[in-house]
Amino acid sequence: MEIAVKHKGRGHWGALPVRRTRHPLAFASMLAVCAIVLLPILALALIALTGTGEDWPHLVSNVLPRATITTAALIAIVSIGTAVIGVATAWLVVGYDFPLRRLMSWLLVLPLAVPPYLAAYAFGEFFLFTGPVQTLYRAIFGFRTPQDYWFPDLRSTPGAAFTLICVLYPYVYLTSRAVFLMQGRNIADAARTLGAPPFRVFRRVLLPVARPAIAAGVFLVLMETINDIGVAEYLGVRTFTATIYTTWINRGSLEGAAQLSMLMLILVVLLLFGEQAARRKQRFHNVRATQVKARRPRTKLTGWRAGVALSTASVPVLLGFCIPLWVFGRYAWRRLEYLLDAGLAKAFLNSLLAASLTAFLAVCLALFMIYAVRLSRSGPTRLVARLAFTGYALPGTILGLGLLFALARFDNSIDAFARAHLGFSTGLLLTGSAAAVVLACTIRFLALAESAIRAGLEKLPPSLDQAARSLGHSPWRSATLILAPLLRPAILTAFVLVFVDTVKELSATILLRPFGFNTLATLVYENASRAKVEDGAVAALLIIATATVPVILLSRALAQDQEASL
Repeated sequence: MEIAVKHKGRGHWGALPVRRTRHPLAFASMLAVCAIVLLPILALALIALTGTGEDWPHLVSNVLPRATITTAALIAIVSIGTAVIGVATAWLVVGYDFPLRRLMSWLLVLPLAVPPYLAAYAFGEFFLFTGPVQTLYRAIFGFRTPQDYWFPDLRSTPGAAFTLICVLYPYVYLTSRAVFLMQGRNIADAARTLGAPPFRVFRRVLLPVARPAIAAGVFLVLMETINDIGVAEYLGVRTFTATIYTTWINRGSLEGAAQLSMLMLILVVLLLFGEQAARRKQRFHNVRATQVKARRPRTKLTGWRAGVALSTASVPVLLGFCIPLWVFGRYAWRRLEYLLDAGLAKAFLNSLLAASLTAFLAVCLALFMIYAVRLSRSGPTRLVARLAFTGYALPGTILGLGLLFALARFDNSIDAFARAHLGFSTGLLLTGSAAAVVLACTIRFLALAESAIRAGLEKLPPSLDQAARSLGHSPWRSATLILAPLLRPAILTAFVLVFVDTVKELSATILLRPFGFNTLATLVYENASRAKVEDGAVAALLIIATATVPVILLSRALAQDQEASL
């Protein structure tokens, strides 16, 4: 950190460096957190390197080619689809005025409340042969059997991509809309004064400005796509994630699953570097608030153009939110007795407990590490923090599998020591426990808590810390007495985001949960695996309801932008 001062005898402003504060204990604690985050990767690497490789002939000839092609195709289709829908709807609600525009601007975020695996179950009930769409299609044209007509197959790679697009496009919508609100209108107005038509302005001016935000949103989409296991397994799509799971469960090959996981991790790293390359040298200037308020009204659409705009904005909401809500709501209405089911109540309490503990741990760790970086401002501290916040880039399957190996090795070591020196067996302490689920979700969603809290902390000037220190407060006392109350909205936001994502988490929970321990997500998954989606309808609605409340709050906050009254 530097403070600008004017040197004597000089006519320019120099800089005096402020002494950086050293906190060895804090740095050691950050190293411990970083080691825990990287532990699953190290465990997987160890298992992969020590494996015999006897499964590789089968994997290379029968598994890898299909999984690679399927995953690549799925990634390509989902990235293009979410980018097109997210950018188009974002510019539609920002650049044009049509009936119900303000309502649609936050309704377009609601599909985020629907986990992809729930969307897959709902679409299976809605679009497959016995669903209402094909039933109506046969009734209109007089068809009787599937051989009499052609209908798009949901149980395919395009079908899985369609499902993921419907619920993941809001990631791109949110990031693109934020950029369009900040700068899109001013730049567009400047381009129009030079005679450029609207579509050319959008293609040549606005898209390049929004490219970093679009790349960030698409990267989040791709991480969710790679992490998915529910959609792939239910629709019979052999992606890398599904292949890792089946290699371990069906073939009983831990080494093969670990080796496939390392290959998948390489794919994730390549995507991460690709996202950073897409954003490199892409800078845009934030306008001042006074300029934002000076923007002229949106282009008003009337007649059939207004109808087309409203229909375009409505279709993603209908597909990504209304159809799952209708399917599970209809099934739940016929099975209201499940509300009194002890298994559902236990799964609900397990979900609340796991999500609450995860959110609490993630927020506390994020606060500690962010403030440690703020105090020291040293290169090693920043590097350690960056490594500790990489858990979100780990797919849940890789994270769960690696953590399972590491915890099993830890438990076996403790048990061997107790047998040899204490004369009794400790058994499994962490493996197959609820604590393992909480630990995995904390590692995965720590970056989510960090981003929300850091966004709030960056709005607070460093002079607050300096003023507290000048009054004799220690760094941690000033953090608890001064910064924490000011960061309360950001802390609450981080807690809610981690809580919601933990409730929706499936892939890591399936691998790490103890026997007889069900969350709402695993309860729905078990029913779907037995081809009884309707029996998990009440649990599915509870998941959607739990996630919808914070999503609505976020959506309404987005709708109250500077132009909301225009």
